Amino acid sequence: MSSRASPPAPDGRVRAVIDAVRPCVDGGRFAVKRVRGEEVLVEADCFTDGHDALRVMLRTRAEDATAWEETEMREAGNDRWCASFVAGEPGRYRYNVVAWVDHFLTWRRELARREDAQDIASAALAGAALLREAAARAQDADRALLAEWAEKLAGGGEAAALRDTGLDEDLAALAARHPDRSLETAWPVELPLVVDRELARFGAWYELFPRSASPEPGRHGTLADVEARLDYVAGLGFDVLYLPPIHPIGREKRKGRNNALAAQPGDDGSPWAIGAAEGGHEAIHPALGTREDFRRLVAAARARGLEIALDIAFQCAPDHPWVKAHPSWFRHRPDGTVQYAENPPKKYQDIYPFDFESADWREMWMALKGVLDFWVAEGVTIFRVDNPHTKSFAFWEWAIAEVKRARPEAIFLAEAFTRPKVMHRLAKLGFTQSYTYFAWRNTRRELTQYFTELAHGPGRDYFRPNAWPNTPDILTEALQFGGRPAFMSRLVLAATLSASYGIYGPAFELMEAEPREPGSEEYLHSEKYEVRHWDLERPDSLRHFIGRVNSIRRENPALHADAGLRFLRTDNDQLIAYAKQTPDGANQVLVVVNLDPHHAHSGWIELDTEALGLDDGSPYQVHDLLTGARFLWHGPRNYVSLDPARAPAHVFRLRRRLHREQDFDYFL
Repeated sequence: MSSRASPPAPDGRVRAVIDAVRPCVDGGRFAVKRVRGEEVLVEADCFTDGHDALRVMLRTRAEDATAWEETEMREAGNDRWCASFVAGEPGRYRYNVVAWVDHFLTWRRELARREDAQDIASAALAGAALLREAAARAQDADRALLAEWAEKLAGGGEAAALRDTGLDEDLAALAARHPDRSLETAWPVELPLVVDRELARFGAWYELFPRSASPEPGRHGTLADVEARLDYVAGLGFDVLYLPPIHPIGREKRKGRNNALAAQPGDDGSPWAIGAAEGGHEAIHPALGTREDFRRLVAAARARGLEIALDIAFQCAPDHPWVKAHPSWFRHRPDGTVQYAENPPKKYQDIYPFDFESADWREMWMALKGVLDFWVAEGVTIFRVDNPHTKSFAFWEWAIAEVKRARPEAIFLAEAFTRPKVMHRLAKLGFTQSYTYFAWRNTRRELTQYFTELAHGPGRDYFRPNAWPNTPDILTEALQFGGRPAFMSRLVLAATLSASYGIYGPAFELMEAEPREPGSEEYLHSEKYEVRHWDLERPDSLRHFIGRVNSIRRENPALHADAGLRFLRTDNDQLIAYAKQTPDGANQVLVVVNLDPHHAHSGWIELDTEALGLDDGSPYQVHDLLTGARFLWHGPRNYVSLDPARAPAHVFRLRRRLHREQDFDYFL
């Protein structure tokens, strides 16, 4: 009968237990995300058998560093330990937790409870032994002091004096610097952290088609025209100017206006049908200009506080150079023709998707990443990625990590209106931000549930929402039939519920609302298929309203993050109310929106005065930042009325009363 040797047992003397560490995404498989300067609060569930005292340390380091920095964690009750650190420069980091049973701390805690003189004398001898061990681990002055203290405890004397010596705070601090960590335990996974710049968390995006930027009707726009439009976009208060694909457009199978299957002479085609004889993903459409024009645009944008974001659409028109040069990168039908893209019942004959199961996948991956590298070299570090959920997840995880390793300031926005788990997977893989379902959330219940999930749900550590009320693909029913009030209310909701938001303009500020046909979310005369001319000086434009909303966002730090979002009770389902505040409560914003674009609504809203620090009974002022109006409120319940024909929303800043002189109140 054969016997097998048992596997070596772990050191049975290791008694500290680390049961969980948070934040943690999928056991550490994916990174937690923060922005530069943001606090990273780490919690760990740590305990041991019996009643011995633990010490717990939070360890942090840059991913390419070897030495850890340590922060002592503090007990927060119920075996939970907490510590925090401030996120550093953009890049990748690691954090971990270690714990050990600390015999000196245990000894000191028990000494504090001893009263019998004989017990104290005996404990003093035990303490002296522990201090001698600590002295052996120390050097120079600390070694001498610890040895001196050990002799004091071993030398006997009155119990009260021995007890005071053992409980001396300076002694405790000295001994704490030289603990016995030979039996410490560490959380088995070094947890990853990605730190981004602030624009990853807070920013406003504006989308426009360069070919429609010409001030002259009937002329194809250029990059120079976009440069001339920069002051307009900056004046609206946006941070990012996003351009759909600027590459040559395929001629084979080109789509006509309004997505007609066959193009007519002179039709411009879809910018997402990328590639023609003039080049592919690293080329610029000749009608738009040259690489020098593009570089000048990027520089001019930066001079105005704007950044250029480019669309990354990894797909090819039939006449893209890669189709002939690398036929193995695409799927073929049995008759040998290339399989075009389909999303039944939709067919995209002008687009060939890549085959990520190609035998030549390595070469294809390098070429696709080369596209990103090319535009980064041209000064672009923000990318809006078209339909990333239809490409290989493994590719995105690799490509984004590689780009951000060289340029940690890079930002990737995932345009993936797909299933929730797929959207979350893309965020975990490295996408900095994601489009959301906001466009289709209209009722108070829908908005409350969805944005509570985004701000406080399990994805809060890695999924950053970017809310868009419209896109070139999305003209919702709410905008089609709601008129000017719907555009205004949807803008306020997007800009205040989410720290990052965007609009597709000038269609938004000019309130473009006619669908291609009833029941469709496609625009009639969509810019996706034809050049448009926009009258930016139209007197009914929402440009000034948009500019005011963006100014409010910039001036109020409460709107720079999503974690401070709290929804408030109202007694009218057509009114939605919510508050946002900074962690220190210094900036508090209250938003009330009438969700009915056709009728006035009124009702009572109930504030959480305790959470807002308003529970002392004093009156407080709410200052409507949209209109300038000020109201004096008392207590948690207050009345509001909103007529969408005048103003469909309040954006209040809460101001506390500082003092009162005679009949005048002074508010901060």
